[in-house]
Amino acid sequence: QVQLVESGGGLVQPGGSLRLSCAASGSISVIDWWGWYRQAPGTSRELVASSAFDGSTEYADSVKGRFAISRDNAKNTVYLQMNSLKPEDTAVYYCQAIKTVAATATRIWGQGTQVTVSS
Repeated sequence: QVQLVESGGGLVQPGGSLRLSCAASGSISVIDWWGWYRQAPGTSRELVASSAFDGSTEYADSVKGRFAISRDNAKNTVYLQMNSLKPEDTAVYYCQAIKTVAATATRIWGQGTQVTVSS
């Protein structure tokens, strides 16, 4: 059974930084696609950043220039460095991993970690 374990959330003041981590545990080869999502109360889950196996990355407009996604394939881990945090970044952050084998995609979600930006 493959699981994603997230860490790094917490309370930070506006303008501060946090680094989230998400590690895949269990028997699985290198993850093809990683994504970080967030969900604030009363809103739908939105994709914040993604990292494909070829190294390409994408970001939501709201976080461009402030957030950076990176991956360590040897550790099957993805990171989200969040700088210049704003109160509107407050949400539960979830990682997602997609592994495709023989045209079958397996999607796995992390348990979520709370990020609160407040003075």
